[in-house]
Amino acid sequence: MNRVDEAAVTKDELRKQLRAARRETVEALPESMRALVFHRPPAPLLGLLPEGAVIGLYRANPHEAPAASYAKFLYERGHTLALPRFATRNAPMEFALFEDPFEESDLEVGPFGLLQPGADALPASPDVLFVPLVGFTDRGERLGQGGGHYDRWLDAHPSAKAIGLAWDSQLVAALPTEPHDRRLDAVVTTTRLYGPFA
Repeated sequence: MNRVDEAAVTKDELRKQLRAARRETVEALPESMRALVFHRPPAPLLGLLPEGAVIGLYRANPHEAPAASYAKFLYERGHTLALPRFATRNAPMEFALFEDPFEESDLEVGPFGLLQPGADALPASPDVLFVPLVGFTDRGERLGQGGGHYDRWLDAHPSAKAIGLAWDSQLVAALPTEPHDRRLDAVVTTTRLYGPFA
């Protein structure tokens, strides 16, 4: 479990410490190993992914847990995939169909510098959403990047399941939570599955 500074009580302070721990984890992994982690969802997690479900994923930044191999695996299992899309940096996050996880020819650079579906991609509403995170607890509490995009989307779609992807170094004993913070349904790391949580 990550030993964050006990005096760091604000979310911003925790984010700073956890981002540093996450960066150290990734930089310690040889390049050849990075392609092997998060290769496919663990078998117990597949029960949370109903047949025919629309699966929302994300494009990872260099230090986030990668979701690209999950996209390929789930696409081959017949799932419809969706990725976040932003019209501008201030626009709400929406999801649009991700047609080609192998070639990624249907993606373009969005306002945050990450690849996203183009403006002509059809909107989608994921039934299950894999979410990035900065920190998490073994009870499914999540600390996000701070923009609130996922919190707002999940609040507007309460029936969608939310599953975090994280490095083991992102686990903490406790997180400051607020009423709008939604608990994840499960968290997957490189070594274990936390949850599903009730």
